[in-house]
Amino acid sequence: MKYFQTIRFLLAICLIASSIPVGWAASGHSVYTQRPDDPEAFYFTPENYGFKADGKSDVTDALQEAINRVKREKNFGILFLPEGKYRISRTVQIPSSVRLIGYGKKRPVIYLGAGTPGFQTTRNYMVWFTGGLAQEGREPSDANAGTFYSAVSNVDFHIAKGNPQAIAIRAHFAQHGFINHCDIRIGDGKAGIYDVGNELEDVRFYGGEYGIISSRTSPGWPMMMVDTYFEGQKKAAVYSKEVGFAIVNMHVKNTPVAFEMVENLADRLHVENSLWENVSEAGVKVSVVGNTFSQLNLVNVDCKNVPVLVDYTQNEKKIIGESKLYRVKEFTYGLVYQDLNSVSSFQEICEIEPVSSIPAALHKDLPTLPAMETWVNIRELGAKGDGETDDTDVFEKAISLYKNIYIPQGWYRLTRTLKLLPGTKLIGMHPFGTQLLLKESEPAFSGFGTPVPLVESSEGGDDILNGIGISTGAYNYRAVGCKWMAGERSYLNDVKFVGGHGTLWKPVPSAPGQQSYRSGERRISSPTSPVMETGRDLAWDNQYWSLWVTNNGGGTLKDIWTASTYAAAGLYISETETPGRIYAMSLEHHMRTEARFHNVSNWKIYAFQFEEEGREGVDCHMAEMSGCKNIEMINVWMYRVIRAFMPKEVGFRIWNCENIVFRNMHNYTQVLPVIEFPVYDVNKALPVYSWDFARLTISGRERGYRPFVSVIDKPVKLASGFELATGATADSRGNVYFCENRLKKIYKWSADTEQITLIADYPWKPFTLATDTQDNLLVIFRYDPQPGYLVNGQQETVSRLPDDNPMYSGWGNSGWSALGYSFNPNQADASMKPMARVITADVKRIERVIHPSSRWRSDFNKIVASMPEYSFIAPDGVTIIPETYDLGRSCALTITVPGQYEPVYIVNEMNKTTVQLSVGQDGSLTEQGVVCPYGQYSNVTDADGNVYVADGEIFVYDKYGKEQRRIQMEERPISLAIGGKQKNMLFVTTSSSFYGINIR
Repeated sequence: MKYFQTIRFLLAICLIASSIPVGWAASGHSVYTQRPDDPEAFYFTPENYGFKADGKSDVTDALQEAINRVKREKNFGILFLPEGKYRISRTVQIPSSVRLIGYGKKRPVIYLGAGTPGFQTTRNYMVWFTGGLAQEGREPSDANAGTFYSAVSNVDFHIAKGNPQAIAIRAHFAQHGFINHCDIRIGDGKAGIYDVGNELEDVRFYGGEYGIISSRTSPGWPMMMVDTYFEGQKKAAVYSKEVGFAIVNMHVKNTPVAFEMVENLADRLHVENSLWENVSEAGVKVSVVGNTFSQLNLVNVDCKNVPVLVDYTQNEKKIIGESKLYRVKEFTYGLVYQDLNSVSSFQEICEIEPVSSIPAALHKDLPTLPAMETWVNIRELGAKGDGETDDTDVFEKAISLYKNIYIPQGWYRLTRTLKLLPGTKLIGMHPFGTQLLLKESEPAFSGFGTPVPLVESSEGGDDILNGIGISTGAYNYRAVGCKWMAGERSYLNDVKFVGGHGTLWKPVPSAPGQQSYRSGERRISSPTSPVMETGRDLAWDNQYWSLWVTNNGGGTLKDIWTASTYAAAGLYISETETPGRIYAMSLEHHMRTEARFHNVSNWKIYAFQFEEEGREGVDCHMAEMSGCKNIEMINVWMYRVIRAFMPKEVGFRIWNCENIVFRNMHNYTQVLPVIEFPVYDVNKALPVYSWDFARLTISGRERGYRPFVSVIDKPVKLASGFELATGATADSRGNVYFCENRLKKIYKWSADTEQITLIADYPWKPFTLATDTQDNLLVIFRYDPQPGYLVNGQQETVSRLPDDNPMYSGWGNSGWSALGYSFNPNQADASMKPMARVITADVKRIERVIHPSSRWRSDFNKIVASMPEYSFIAPDGVTIIPETYDLGRSCALTITVPGQYEPVYIVNEMNKTTVQLSVGQDGSLTEQGVVCPYGQYSNVTDADGNVYVADGEIFVYDKYGKEQRRIQMEERPISLAIGGKQKNMLFVTTSSSFYGINIR
């Protein structure tokens, strides 16, 4: 008998154990086990706020006062909540930019007592994120699209019985708002969270009618949810009204519906790497069919006792799970493009396979922070964090000695690049409260030169950067916010690139950085005191990229807001095959490009949100992708604000990419000019027409619509969408290059692939291009001295050249100069460097001299024959570009070889003629006479000595000066080059396009 009792007891234990979650979902352990020491933070203790810490007394008023104090005194910051039990009886409001963070061996618990008045008949909240400060007798103002940096972290919530309308949290905030590391025990309450915003991670929901009830986020962005657990909801785990969830690692158990879309409203949903158990009615209830807004993607979802995977409630169709255990490898419903050649159609793609077993639980997807007992506080090591003291030495020493460095709130000034070692972990808790920053015109980041990062990761390490803002100021020309080269296990989380939207100020009479100016003195634009000209801040778009992932960098990038208009782009990923993931990134308000990808593979990007403003974003592309493969983009939202009244043709420009998959695309604005084509393959002239779709695959094997360049003298448009394309030049292999001046972009046409690629977008306006004897690309660009940058104690200036041109010096001599840089086109970023300015006579061996192709000046005969005192020397050491004032007005360059037998041709713009010149032994030019009575900016000579002169149409002269024929085009030619493998093609740039012409 005793034996059987023992067996029954063991069976009962096994039964109980089988019903308890295991693995990551089993318990919500405290992430912050010790008290963080932060002199800028507030701590909710009885000593500070006069409440009883007995777990029974009502602390509502004290907690509200503590939260209000953070906002009143700091504007943004943290209230730390120690381990304990805190009973509240009314809604506690958390205003914008305030974070409530728990700590202790166990998480603190905020609980609502049984039958608390006010939670029985009308929906009510324990915690409500609001747009303003809580005021007695005034209705709360809900969080909105301007509610940033708000959060609850490492705090549990408990709703006792008798509160059927209770909801733990209302969280309708925007960027850098989140809920994480929380267990929400809803009991018989309404829901755990009402209205979500931005991102949510490591949250468990137990009981309630619903885990989450939500309408769309306040700014309308997609919602990211990672590492969540739902159990025991009476109606559904998630009830969504047009939210647009991207969900990874979602475990749902013992509930009728995993995800329900509100009746008669289309929604967008992506669920991946998830586990659904005992879901009795349907995995997903889809409300609307046959609408482009209805988008559903399920990838790698394991199901146990889920008889109906998808229930289309509108037409009563059901997708049946055909076995007790099955895996959804792939399920898509909505508008589908199989590739760029295919006509879109509403499709259902279903790949379901029965399996013999599924995991008992999910493993945590996101990396974790190191244990707090291993942290070292940077303040205790001597850092001041006052925004003025140079803390660089303290940080460098700390990194050399310690792996895990806690950075309390403070603005820490750096004066040189902070380089992380493999495994370095910098940990903050508020990306506006804790900042690494540059002061304006910091010398190491100023003037002309290659990119200089403020923070640089190790190469291949498992580095972490968490809860930190990065501010490169307005004028620091060479600055990159963060250069990330860490490995697949690295983690960049809750990082704000400061500048532009989302900037906050401390509540002091005069904000840091403000200056006074004498009457009539020209002010220097800064974040605190912008200077506008023609509606734009003069400091915009003068730095390199905010976040640069390169050199096989990868890892997990989560909750990133990159909206600094001072940067060339918010995100640049280049030269990496290391797997990477992006969860919830907001890219906004850049002038040329929000995100750029170059030679990138093996990345997955979720909840990727773009926004364009009316002033900043007139010329901005959402993304440029060149030479990429094996990339997935999930829940991509492209939005233009109501002030963006200018039309925009393309969102994503694609150049030579393969296996790029988009899942769930939304493209919208409140006014008429929506982006015409959300995705466009430039080389193949293949647009995606629909603004919204569930799935698009770019295979890279699509048939292009561009005609072949085959008929002699017939121009073929190879690409369009450029602005004043200039600088056409060719290298020895027949590759052709050209540029856009105002948009600061450089392109390559490959003779091997006959495709165009964007190869550079540095923050310098290129005038013209050429190549040296080793095929390095040489770039002549406009350099404006950096405002506020002192050289030898004086404002940086440039020299006035001896050949200052009286014809246009009033325009040209406005304090800027034409300088040069170079790079290897196959490794642009790694090889980019300034061209040295040398005394021409000191260059002992010269094999190539490069001159402007046209000159507009009354002293043409004199200047064209002169050899300037200074030249820019190329990386090969034998190619020079003499420094002449006319470089700053040219749109093409002419390459000569000292002593060459063949003549060269330069346009005299004063009388619109093309002049023949001979080349001396030193590379100087001597006029021989007028060849033709035409000439605009550019000409080029083929291997047979024929001269092609651009002037409205293209005039072709033989080597004896006799006109042979004319080539007419639909656009006016600007610059010319001869390229292609056989040197048989004439390439032409125009104000908007790039053409190829077969000439022999």
